Parts: sequence; structure tokens; C-alpha cells
Amino acid sequence: QVQLVESGGGLVQPGGSLRLSCVASGFTLDGYDIGWFRQAPGKEREAASCIRSNDGRTYYADSVKDRFTISRENAKNTIYLQMNSLKPEDTAVYYCVLGRRVYGETCPTTHTYWGQGTQVAVSS
Repeated sequence: QVQLVESGGGLVQPGGSLRLSCVASGFTLDGYDIGWFRQAPGKEREAASCIRSNDGRTYYADSVKDRFTISRENAKNTIYLQMNSLKPEDTAVYYCVLGRRVYGETCPTTHTYWGQGTQVAVSS
């Protein structure tokens, strides 16, 4: 059974840090493109950060550049998102996603598997 389980979300003050983790079971990460997507209340879902399987190329939304870092540890079948200098606008449910990217892109958008999501709230 394919399963993705996120953890690491929570409530943090502005300027704080969190590290999200996503453990995959039922399959291995090798060969999959991965991403962290997020959805804030009343807003459309967006890709925050992604990493390609073949060359490790990364993508960061402009709003998170220089603050977030995506990584993968295939040996542990785990994906991470290190989030620093958090802002209230980073408040959202964060989902890890595995799948295949369209040629020329970085984020997985086809044949995708989704985790259940983890809530991140940034507030003083």
C-alpha cells in the first residue's frame, strides 16, 4: 500500500523555523520527482518547492526563495522541507507529493501520490 505521511507542522512565531518530514512507504523514492505543495485558507494550492529525480534540480516559489530548502534522503525514503524565517503568509496546510513531472518542468503534476497534509501556522 502506497502511503506518504507528513510530520513536523505546528504553531511557530514569525521568524521561527520548522522542518517538515514526509516518509514514504509501499514504494521507494528513487525515480520520482517530489514536491511540497501548500494551500492557505481561501487560496489556491501552490507548489512551494520541488526537486527533480534525475538531476536534483530544485524549484522554489518566489515567496519562499532563500528561506526554504527541500531535500530528499532516498536511503530513508524521506523528504524534508526546512523552513526558516517563517512569515504569517506561510500559514497553510503543507502536502508532500510524489509523481512525474511534465518535460521541462520540475514539480510533479502527473501520476501523483499525496500525503494527508500537515498544518503550519505562523502567528505571534
